[in-house]
Amino acid sequence: MADQSRLIKKYPNRRLYDTRTSSYITLSDVKELVLGNEDFQVVDAKTGDDLTRSILLQIILEEEAGGAPMFTSDLLSHMIRFYGNAMQGMMGKYLENNIKAFTDMQGKLQEQARGIYGENSPISQDLWAQFLNFQGPALQSMMGTYVEQSKKMFQQMQEQVESQTRNMFTGFQFPAYTQQDKGDKAETAEPVTKTRTEK
Repeated sequence: MADQSRLIKKYPNRRLYDTRTSSYITLSDVKELVLGNEDFQVVDAKTGDDLTRSILLQIILEEEAGGAPMFTSDLLSHMIRFYGNAMQGMMGKYLENNIKAFTDMQGKLQEQARGIYGENSPISQDLWAQFLNFQGPALQSMMGTYVEQSKKMFQQMQEQVESQTRNMFTGFQFPAYTQQDKGDKAETAEPVTKTRTEK
């Protein structure tokens, strides 16, 4: 049972019910589950549809509406423009991989700090926070730059694919289907046929 994903049901009155604790919870409680790396799934109590992404987006929206948003208006605009774009799937994977790399870096730094300063050392616990405070503006700028660079890279890729496609087809000789050309081909074919017949 412990290995199973924690099931949370969302009812029509928008209330969330945690089936593990048999109690109603709030969006803040779900956020705590995320922060605790708890595996969970939110489903519609009536239809059984998976609403996990929708709930996570609500949490992000509340965080962004707070005092320290992570995404700038320009960054969000770029992300919106990728919806419906041929590169939408690649963009999502690109961001996912970069966030995973960032998380891995955080984990390694915390692990090294615990090895040096001990498990419960305040220095170990605050090291990542100090690093972010020092590098915060640079990291925020870096995340914005990722999307901007990705946009330019994908646009260049699209242009290159279109260019290669045009070049590929212009290399082939296609017959012209005008009446004049058909007449010329018929005249050219007759002497050859007659010559073969005469032999």
